[in-house]
Amino acid sequence: MSQGRHTDLDVRVRAVNAVKRGLPIGQVADTFGVDRTTVFRWLQRFRENGRDGLERRRGSGRPRLLEDLTEADLRRLILFPASDFGYETDLWTVGRVKQVIEDLYGVRISKNTIWRRLQIAGLTYQKPQRQYFEADEKARRKWLRTVVPQIRQAVREFRAILYFQDESNVSLTAFLGKTWGICGKTPRVSVTGKRGGVSAMSALSGQGRLLFRLFDKRICSPEVIGFLDQMLKFHKGRHLVVVMDQAPPHTSQMTTAYIAGQPRLHVFYLPKYSPDWNPDEKVWNHLKHHELKAHTAKTKEELKALTTKTLKRMSRNPALLRGLYFRCCVADFLG
Repeated sequence: MSQGRHTDLDVRVRAVNAVKRGLPIGQVADTFGVDRTTVFRWLQRFRENGRDGLERRRGSGRPRLLEDLTEADLRRLILFPASDFGYETDLWTVGRVKQVIEDLYGVRISKNTIWRRLQIAGLTYQKPQRQYFEADEKARRKWLRTVVPQIRQAVREFRAILYFQDESNVSLTAFLGKTWGICGKTPRVSVTGKRGGVSAMSALSGQGRLLFRLFDKRICSPEVIGFLDQMLKFHKGRHLVVVMDQAPPHTSQMTTAYIAGQPRLHVFYLPKYSPDWNPDEKVWNHLKHHELKAHTAKTKEELKALTTKTLKRMSRNPALLRGLYFRCCVADFLG
């Protein structure tokens, strides 16, 4: 779908092909975020000139700045880290893109024009994921090659339910996010200044199941064992395949001895420094940055009650949970 005032050729081709496959024009228009008349116009141009008719036509108005800068050029620029152009970090802002383009093309151009051109090129302003310096890419590739087949085999052999497990801490210091406000008058949100939080543990499956437990203390081996035991009792008679990271409470002698004594429990460990490969991380990100954004809990007891209520509501929404699960790349390998 187009991100700006114009659509690119790929969008127009896909829209025409969708109509040719029999989809209603109204549905295609809604899907691609354009008016029905626009789709009719694309179809007419395609009938007259084929794919060439879907190429963007030059407008009759004032020539736009930077005609030589194509959408492909912008996308290639953004794929380079900003540090390659002398900035201290790899992140791109509109201001940095503006400065680099002005230096490269020797023109003056406004931030609004840069923003519009980035949108037309199909680029969006995103929050990047963390990638740890300590992550061993060789070990991660080996894990995909050797451990993933073992997980698949265990799920098939025991007709097991696959879960990804993770822990987090929900803080009394609320994440605020962003809101609309009057220019020059920053909005204010009342939150507590107290420190503290609630320890929590959860497990997420691709079927949209969410199991969770909250704790009043730091999570150690007994808490991990108790949660795994809770999972086995919840799924009486079923085998469980649980994938978790290599945190000390997961790999301690106490925990591994418990796992070895549970014939229905099959545990696999993620590579070190690979939180991006754990779909359950998405649960905590959604909880903190969406569900509990700017929460007004003043005490740990209020926060625990609010977190419990929110997680229960999320657990009754399998569509949301499946969406969180399949946003993780590992879900593509394990389903």
